[in-house]
Amino acid sequence: MEEQQLSFEEAMERLEAIVSRLENGDVPLETAIELFQEGMKLSQLCGTKLEQVERKIEVLIETENGFQKKPFAPSNEDRGE
Repeated sequence: MEEQQLSFEEAMERLEAIVSRLENGDVPLETAIELFQEGMKLSQLCGTKLEQVERKIEVLIETENGFQKKPFAPSNEDRGE
């Protein structure tokens, strides 16, 4: 399955399976390297998908005149910056 076509949940599931296999330590070195590379791609894919979702989210702010839509802007501390 092409990685770009994976949903966020599918990519996370695959990433968790890779991490589990690597943590077991019972894979040959060549396989471990391939799994690590696939895991890095999946990690980047998940990060990209999260950023896309953040850009789509709007926050409703209650004001004296009712509710206003405002783009979602996460604080930098949430990103570890």
